[in-house]
Amino acid sequence: MPILSRAALVEHLVRTRIAGDVATPRDNNLSHYRKLANGDRHYWLGLELGDRWTDEQDVLAVMAERCGVVDDPAHRVGQDTIDPELTVDGLDRMAARLRKAAAGRERVLFATGHPGSLIDVHSRVAAALRAQGCDIVRIPGGLVADEGYVVQFADVAVFERGASLWHTHSPEPMNAILDALGESGRPDLVIADHGWAGRAGQRGVDSVGYADCNDPALFIGEAEGTMQVTIPLDDHVLDPRFYEPLTAYTLAAAGLA
Repeated sequence: MPILSRAALVEHLVRTRIAGDVATPRDNNLSHYRKLANGDRHYWLGLELGDRWTDEQDVLAVMAERCGVVDDPAHRVGQDTIDPELTVDGLDRMAARLRKAAAGRERVLFATGHPGSLIDVHSRVAAALRAQGCDIVRIPGGLVADEGYVVQFADVAVFERGASLWHTHSPEPMNAILDALGESGRPDLVIADHGWAGRAGQRGVDSVGYADCNDPALFIGEAEGTMQVTIPLDDHVLDPRFYEPLTAYTLAAAGLA
């Protein structure tokens, strides 16, 4: 795949609604910000936020700065946005961390709570790092969490229940992996999303995560230094292939293309 310039990638992100005017409505975003501020741990995505974020307006301010949602608190319904320039900025920060991982031949764990959209994104990055000598973590078998199983496809840990891969925000699958690996098998870097990414960062592992505009916790995690990088994007667009130019750009920026 040809590597897009920054300007061309921004145009692609807007055209495919990975960024720009995204599908997630404003009222859904604000509802999630309010629930996080009210202490609903489902929306903390594995992070421990204590009582530091009890004002939803503070959450909105972080999301406007780091994700590019509309910063007007009076805008309650309708269209919301992700700034594509912030998306590419996040990809550039991720690329710098990938360069470090490749140079150090680090142990890297990949996981996703969005198997229907992001598994190929993670898998391609895993393959590129393996080609540079990195150790891509193979999770132990038989792991259970949330009344299901933690399994691995194409180097990416996912949650399975009832013969189906599930969309999950839960941090418990990541807990199961890190507990089973122990200190001796601990990864140097986790690349993930949702509670998989948040819990890895909370447990002291370098963590890079993709996050949608209705998932504020990972952006707060980066603001507080618990997350290494959080990349804003719509994490489930119409066609998973729309993410391919984004992945190609990141690998090229990291010198891994």
